Amino acid sequence: MFEIIPIKGGINAVQGFYADGVAAGLKAPLANGEPSLDVAFLYSQDLVIPFVLFTQNRFEAAPITHFKTYLANKPTNFVLINTKNANAMTGKRGLQDVCEILEALKHTFSFVQNPIMSSTGVIGQYLPKEKIIASFAHFKPFERREDAHLRAANAIRTTDKFIKEIAIKVQLDSGESFTIGAMAKGAGMIQPSLATMLCFITTDAQVPAEQGQAILQECAQASFNAISVDGDTSTNDSVFLFANGRSKAYHAEAFKEALSMVMHKLALDILRDGEGSSKVVAFEVRGAKDKAQAMRAAKALSNSLLVKTALFGGDPNWGRIASTIGASGVDSVQEQLCIAFDDVVVFDKGEICFDEAQEARAADIMKKDSFKITCDLGVGDAQYVAYGCDLGYEYVKINADYRS
Repeated sequence: MFEIIPIKGGINAVQGFYADGVAAGLKAPLANGEPSLDVAFLYSQDLVIPFVLFTQNRFEAAPITHFKTYLANKPTNFVLINTKNANAMTGKRGLQDVCEILEALKHTFSFVQNPIMSSTGVIGQYLPKEKIIASFAHFKPFERREDAHLRAANAIRTTDKFIKEIAIKVQLDSGESFTIGAMAKGAGMIQPSLATMLCFITTDAQVPAEQGQAILQECAQASFNAISVDGDTSTNDSVFLFANGRSKAYHAEAFKEALSMVMHKLALDILRDGEGSSKVVAFEVRGAKDKAQAMRAAKALSNSLLVKTALFGGDPNWGRIASTIGASGVDSVQEQLCIAFDDVVVFDKGEICFDEAQEARAADIMKKDSFKITCDLGVGDAQYVAYGCDLGYEYVKINADYRS
């Protein structure tokens, strides 16, 4: 019915969109003395009303408040993104700073309409407005640089060790096709609530206005909303999906599967880049009473500090898994619970299967970069998969002095 084909170009692979990154002096220079990229922009040749998801943190950042107050359901053609400063917990001044920066942007580029601002970085500091506004002189939205998508994805990083991007082409049996491109950032303060740290998605698919938001939210539930690095939800979590319809092509099933693939890949990239992490683990809960309980148990496992440190140490301490399930409050009984590390069963309906040989096999599995821990509650048919990573010394080092 359709074929999904990986392509190059990241967020710029989609016709009608162009993103790039510049150095505004917000970050310290690189080790070689070159300036760091720290401000990015996304320009759309068409006016587009984006589909959006934002953090559920009650102290949302000023750019999110600005969007909800002034831009919701309005067509836009420009997104301005800065790193190093979240512009969160900055009150009326923070909101006013967004207004002033975007007014300066519109004054610099007369074609810009209803621009959006998105920020990430340290909470509780006012934006360096002058530096951000001065960076506009380096914006070249009509100059198509081959490496621009890499520069944009690099410019939105904070503690990220690597850029996170993807582009795919969806070929339909009808001969029509559409493209999806995306970039994201995130490595710490990750337990999104219907969003991720920052994610920007472009597509030329002709997505119906009445379907886009629901599809985006559904895909987020199994990707960005299913991951945890440290159990903390940011004030700035945002997902934007821009669909310009230029391809004139659309197929609901194909689009949903392709978007899910894009968001799942970026979500796992965030886990792989989790501050100090070395392993990505899928926590699959089966046999739960309902989907809500399956989700609760799986997320409890992905958030547990004791589980995360066991992952870091390669210790197949299944007792921590069982204890976390029991503490999560879901319907479960020992006599129906099964726990397995990949295909190695360590607890089976009240029977301890953790002899010396099984422990060695489980320990070998935990040495891998990625594996799955399955918990079958045996009380129903619902299931959910959450994703987490280990927690080690480097996480403490990074976050003990994050503001530097």
